[in-house]
Amino acid sequence: MRAIIEPPPEPGDPLPPIWKRLAWFVGLAVAGSLSVMAVAYLLKAMLR
Repeated sequence: MRAIIEPPPEPGDPLPPIWKRLAWFVGLAVAGSLSVMAVAYLLKAMLR
């Protein structure tokens, strides 16, 4: 069975490709922005 949580990389291991690291960054930024927007609209709807 494959481990769900991977240990941190070893000091000598190569970094993942830049496109993969940027994709994670963009994905997390978009998900965070969408969740903040959803909470803001929910709070705005509750105040009316």
